[in-house]
Formats: sequence, C-alpha cells, structure tokens
Amino acid sequence: VDVNGHTCDARTGVFARRPAPIQVNWLGYPGSLGSPYHHYLIADDWIIPPESEIYYSEKVVRLPCYQSNDRKRIIAPERPTRSAAGLPESAFVFCCFNGTHKISKFTFERWLDILARTKDSVLWLLDTSEQTKKRLRDYAEQKGISPSRLVFAPKMRNDLHLARYPLADLFLDTTPYGAHTTASDALWMGVPVLTLSGRCFASRVCGSLVRSAGLPDLVTTSPEDYVARAIALAQNPGAIAAYKTALRTNRDTCQLFNTDSLVAHL
Repeated sequence: VDVNGHTCDARTGVFARRPAPIQVNWLGYPGSLGSPYHHYLIADDWIIPPESEIYYSEKVVRLPCYQSNDRKRIIAPERPTRSAAGLPESAFVFCCFNGTHKISKFTFERWLDILARTKDSVLWLLDTSEQTKKRLRDYAEQKGISPSRLVFAPKMRNDLHLARYPLADLFLDTTPYGAHTTASDALWMGVPVLTLSGRCFASRVCGSLVRSAGLPDLVTTSPEDYVARAIALAQNPGAIAAYKTALRTNRDTCQLFNTDSLVAHL
C-alpha cells in the first residue's frame, strides 16, 4: 500500500519495480497516481462517484469512509478561554486551520464576503509567516474588512491545539484543496465544518468526512450556497449548538470514527 504517492519522501521507484503482486494507492496522495503499476485506489462513494472513475488510472475500490482516524488522540485537559486565545468573547468565530497554502484567492474572497455580511464575526486562521499574514490583512482591508477581524492562532503541540478547537463556532473549508486531517480534528472536537465539494479528489474529501460524521447538509456544491449557508449559520446560534451537540453525541458511533467498520471493509 503506497501511503505517499507523489508527496515528500515518496518511494514510487520501489512500486515501479513491482515488489508486490497487488499495489494500492491510499491516503497519502489525494488523486490518481497515473501509473501502470498502482492497481487500485481506495476511496468512497462521495469522493469518487462512479461517473468519475474514467479519470483514474487505478481501479477504484471503496470503503464506507475513505479516511482512517485515531480514536485515542490525546487532548490537553486545560481548555483555554477565548480571551486567552486572542478571540472576542461574544463574536461569531469562523475558523480554518488548513495550511495557508490552501487559501486560494477564490476561497479568501468568499470568506471576506461572509465576514462583510456577518456583523462582528472574526476569522481564526493558523499562524503563518509575517509576509503571508500581511498580504491577507492588506487584501482584507482593500475589500473593506478590518484586518483586526483576522486572528492568527500560534502553532502549538497537537493536544493543546485540539483543546482550543471548541472556541470556534464553524469551520470554513478551503477550495479546491479542502481540509482532510484538519476537518477530522474539528469534527472530533465537536466543531461543525462547512465545505464546498468540487469535482476533483482533493476537493471532495472534506465532504466525505462531514457526511460520515452525520452532517450531510453542511456539504455544499456551489460557491453561492456555501456563502449563503455560512451567513445563515452565523445568524442562527441554535443551529450551531444543535450541530455541536450532534457531533459530541454521535462521535463514538458515526462512520467517520468507526475503526472497526473500516478494518472490516478494508
């Protein structure tokens, strides 16, 4: 099973020598490897609909949910306050902890539109270089959004990072390369995730995770619906509270975190 694909420290040369009679592409690279020596690609029904199989060199096989998850991840016992995290106490907090390389201009402009139409909301992003932060703040200001409404979360140890997730109200996914592990982290910690599923593998993984967590209505398929849903949810604290309760209640039984089911189907 090739869990690198075309990524850092890949070993595709090993697979090219065909050391095993069956060679599988899974998890590491979100797409087809386009090689004659990877026989299968593991996905699920949402990530690769049957009509999209023609775009993959591998034979597509499916699990109920493509992504495996750790159900024993460690969460720091100390839960920070919003003020300690640099967030306003009463504002609606949108967040996205994807790497900033995933924030396309298309996505960022939709986020700024959402901020413009949700009074006093803020966007909580993962810390990055000073140059990148300046570019994001400057662009927001050009679009009439105060740079102070972009709050950057310092990078920290994973257990501490998970513990601060519940300070957010709604995770906004990026497009066309969406959240994978970051989405699972949010859902594990009870934070609903709004995503826009496109056509390619990397743009549909988050939709698969959100659906597998039991929130299919948070998977949108058009930019207009994505923006409208974000604005509507920011104005409906009852809906956000219900989503958070559902995620906490169903965490141990939903398909996304059902390791026994994944192993059996694999």
